[in-house]
Amino acid sequence: VQLQASGGGLVQPGGSLRLSCTASGGTFSRSSVAWFRQTPGKERTFVAALRWSNSIANYADSVKGRFTISRDNAKNTAYLRMNNLKPEDTAVYYCAASVISTTSPHIGTWRSWGQGTLVTVSS
Repeated sequence: VQLQASGGGLVQPGGSLRLSCTASGGTFSRSSVAWFRQTPGKERTFVAALRWSNSIANYADSVKGRFTISRDNAKNTAYLRMNNLKPEDTAVYYCAASVISTTSPHIGTWRSWGQGTLVTVSS
């Protein structure tokens, strides 16, 4: 499956953004999806994941209660709703997919990746 991430931008602290990840070329409805993020000079880190088989979600502790991962299989699209954004959320956000039913935070689990979309949280 090919993935295309979008929706990044500049937002003030406390603001909200919704990222989108549109899939093509595969069976999106049977793919687990995840979001990771990366800042310059640092490793890509887990943000959230959604298992395709039963819609169970998993979140990094740093975003629990603020971010929500969801999907619309009819639109072949996954979303990451980000509320109460903080400057430390600034990063390039990547979406990923796997045919495994998983919410694993381990980067190696995820085989398909989209290009990143930049989120900047600043006043």
